[in-house]
Amino acid sequence: MLPADWNQAILVGRVQRAAGPSPVILRGGTVYDVSAEAPTVADLLERADLATLCGEAICAVEDLTADMLLAPIDLQCVKAAGVTFAVSAIERVIEERARGDSSAAAAIRGDLEAKVGSGIRSVVPGSAEAASLKAALIEAGMWSQYLEVAIGPDAEVFTKAPVLSAVGWGAEIGVRSDSDWNNPEPEVVVIVDSTGTIRGATLGNDVNLRDFEGRSALLLGKAKDNNASTSIGPFIRVFDDKFTMDDVRGAEIDLLIEGPEGYRLEGANKMSQISRDPTELVRQALSEHQYPDGFALFLGTLFAPIQDRDHPGRGFTHKSGDLVSISSPKLGKLVNRVTTSKAAPPWQFGIRDLMRNLAERGLLAQKTYA
Repeated sequence: MLPADWNQAILVGRVQRAAGPSPVILRGGTVYDVSAEAPTVADLLERADLATLCGEAICAVEDLTADMLLAPIDLQCVKAAGVTFAVSAIERVIEERARGDSSAAAAIRGDLEAKVGSGIRSVVPGSAEAASLKAALIEAGMWSQYLEVAIGPDAEVFTKAPVLSAVGWGAEIGVRSDSDWNNPEPEVVVIVDSTGTIRGATLGNDVNLRDFEGRSALLLGKAKDNNASTSIGPFIRVFDDKFTMDDVRGAEIDLLIEGPEGYRLEGANKMSQISRDPTELVRQALSEHQYPDGFALFLGTLFAPIQDRDHPGRGFTHKSGDLVSISSPKLGKLVNRVTTSKAAPPWQFGIRDLMRNLAERGLLAQKTYA
């Protein structure tokens, strides 16, 4: 699960211990519980001394199990940016025009790619050239709300999941039981502190229901926010002189889906092809809002699976039992098995539970941060 250069990385995570969930730092192959110094990951990421913080050694990293390793965020709001790549913009328009019917997608895809593909890839969102392309597409009757956020001045930024609801490495990930056209979205997730500073990055799976959102963009909440539908991890890699925002900009994220029937699909998300810089997406998320506990922001994906699985022309959709692996050399590997949101373990540990637990452990004393 670790980055290729893990021994040079500052890695922050969260584990389930007998006493309760605890922030941890991975250093030298050992997992250290730092809850006595920072009771939440949100607190930990505010500290200037994070890189040298000591704690209680609890285990070697190879001894971590799926029931121990939690999503590496806690009090942060979970946000997501959509339609940040040209290919994904075209796929969202396809969903819209197909009205969520996967059997109609192939014909629409060919027509749209021929007419607008090159134009979308070549313009800078919000530029004069983008405005001219918008005018031409409107005149041709080809405009879409998805193209508005793909090349217009305003990015799509929405709330993906409630605080504490994300699952981590090894957990089951949920797809709505009434969806029959859906896919994983392998993404880089940046972690932002209360001051708006990007402190690091991790991997995420922004599970997407193409049939729901395709029927209506107003169904985005049902398409995106369901039990176990947000996976983040395994660790946050904190920025330092060996891992910077430029590494995020150049990251390549590999996806592997292994189906229970022997099906196999490989894909990739190349951050170099993103239409808006990650810092611009963070700026827009912060433009009219504050996040006193920080936030995690999914940056969007280039990946949009069109490989047929069962029936010609119907493309890809998940089956229960699919094993989804999302990996990148400097961020490690996030692995989850697909089930339905109804069948996944219910989310039961909320903010009140966390506060009560921390109080019982004596971890809510006032802290002074360096």
